[in-house]
Amino acid sequence: MKIDNTKPITGNAGEATARNTAAKTDAHSQAAATSAEGTSVHLGTSTAQLRSLEGSLASAPVVDAKKVAEIKQAISEGRFQVNAGAVADGLIRTVSDLITASQR
Repeated sequence: MKIDNTKPITGNAGEATARNTAAKTDAHSQAAATSAEGTSVHLGTSTAQLRSLEGSLASAPVVDAKKVAEIKQAISEGRFQVNAGAVADGLIRTVSDLITASQR
């Protein structure tokens, strides 16, 4: 599993996505309403619907608490197995991505 620490951590990832989607939709609606040909385009999703979706996403848990509890239990019982190869591969990919990003 790769951890992306290039972006700041905020409350809920879904909240930011919904907010960005709402902003893009508003911009697209405005652009469509002011087209040079005078035609208008109606998008099926309204701002109210997007705000409702944003509220739903904001209340959704970021972490699967059940999965975390299962992993904690497996660790405490000594059943948790670490796949060293997968960890090493992920680490190499992350370092490679960081080097590539720093060269831009």
